[in-house]
Amino acid sequence: MTHSPLFSWTPAAVVFDCDGTLMDTERHWQDARERALREYGLTAAPGFAERAKGLHYTECGEMMAAESDRPDLTTELTSALLAHFRALVSAHPRTMPGAPELVAEAATSAPLAVASNCPLEVVEACLSTAGLLAYFDHIVVPDGGAVRPKPAPDVYLTAARLCGAEPADCLAVEDSACGVRAAVQAGLRVLGVGPWPGEDLAESVDLWVERLDDPAVTAWACRGEAIELAH
Repeated sequence: MTHSPLFSWTPAAVVFDCDGTLMDTERHWQDARERALREYGLTAAPGFAERAKGLHYTECGEMMAAESDRPDLTTELTSALLAHFRALVSAHPRTMPGAPELVAEAATSAPLAVASNCPLEVVEACLSTAGLLAYFDHIVVPDGGAVRPKPAPDVYLTAARLCGAEPADCLAVEDSACGVRAAVQAGLRVLGVGPWPGEDLAESVDLWVERLDDPAVTAWACRGEAIELAH
């Protein structure tokens, strides 16, 4: 890793992804995919979890069916996937390390939004359970029409507009390649979080950290100072 200075500015708005960024739900999606496939006697192809990360659940259902050579089961697998995910999230809600603290600090200086590929009711339920829902001015999800799911830029463009800010003046907080591509296409600056993604994806973000409770991120959020972080 190299070091580079970052963020001598205060974003006009901060737009967070939900799954894997604010909420520890990626494990629930993986379990839900496995359970849905087992219902129909199918197994995921090698590397499926990484390919599916960040996708809209309908696209994930289509991929599950296609890679199992059972396109006729697309509707059934998609429905089963969402049902299992909802049950798992309801039973085991959990925030990502540092997420509540960063959200609370960011809300003191800028409007906040969520841009997610999850259904609206799932996002609201997750954030409400975590005590975070009240911090967000807007929650944007695909609507089956004009607002397309990530990796299209629509959810981020819509979130920036609703916050009354230009995309270039907004910060996106993301954990997946799918989400980073959406934010970059929309013109937002990007804080990536999670395991080191490799040089290809890292070149698309302004900063990558392993966790949102990284001390330097906390310092920036609290004081708005220019900082140097692992990138």
